[in-house]
Amino acid sequence: MTSDENHAHALIRGRHSVRAFQPTPVAGEVVRRILATAARSPSGTNMQPWQVYVLAGGARDALVERVRAMRAAEPERERGPQPFGEYVYNPEPLEEPYRGRRKAVGWSLYSLLGVAQGDRAASWVAAGRNFEFFGAPVGLMFTLDRTLGMGSWLDLGIFLQSVMLAARGEGLDTCCQAAWRHYHDVVRQIAPISDQEIVVCGMSLGYADAAAVANTLRSEREPVAAFARFITTAPSAQPHVTPAEQCDATS
Repeated sequence: MTSDENHAHALIRGRHSVRAFQPTPVAGEVVRRILATAARSPSGTNMQPWQVYVLAGGARDALVERVRAMRAAEPERERGPQPFGEYVYNPEPLEEPYRGRRKAVGWSLYSLLGVAQGDRAASWVAAGRNFEFFGAPVGLMFTLDRTLGMGSWLDLGIFLQSVMLAARGEGLDTCCQAAWRHYHDVVRQIAPISDQEIVVCGMSLGYADAAAVANTLRSEREPVAAFARFITTAPSAQPHVTPAEQCDATS
């Protein structure tokens, strides 16, 4: 591989969800450069359906304060059984193997943070760090037009990965956060997001705090053999059977 190809692999392998940031400011020109690079992401028929709202300074701090107050007043927003929000991220109950993977990463993080299993008060506090952008000085909000379909959600996912990788290229880290959907109405109080848009997720952006224990977490990934099938031989041709012929054969 060329050095550029090696660099691409290193960026992807080096990306992980950072949950503790330094307060060091991120220059607006750097954020613009990240977004300009991410805008090269592919999208169906070049629709480029994403919208991004960049929150920093007083706007970012106001959102954090308002959500902190809302969490204290309406804790049921996050506790379910159907969390408050514009869409359901996962079906519940979640089936295996997805349930096991979610549980494993959750308890791996909580064990690092010293949150004991069953300690709901401590887990509530830990979850609340989401809504402080984990201390990051920049918060990004991503939206889609409500009239668009599943294909645009796919396009947005590709765009999100591009943002995260471009950030790594700038020496920055990120944490993508669907949890912000619980407080889409509060986000709208700060950012000029129209009712025509769905608040899909947020993202923390900043310089990682290397000393934070939360940032030592590296979630596991399945091996290629567990999710990929390499098919090199065409199946033998099967005679086409019409519904009428099938009926005659089984009558």
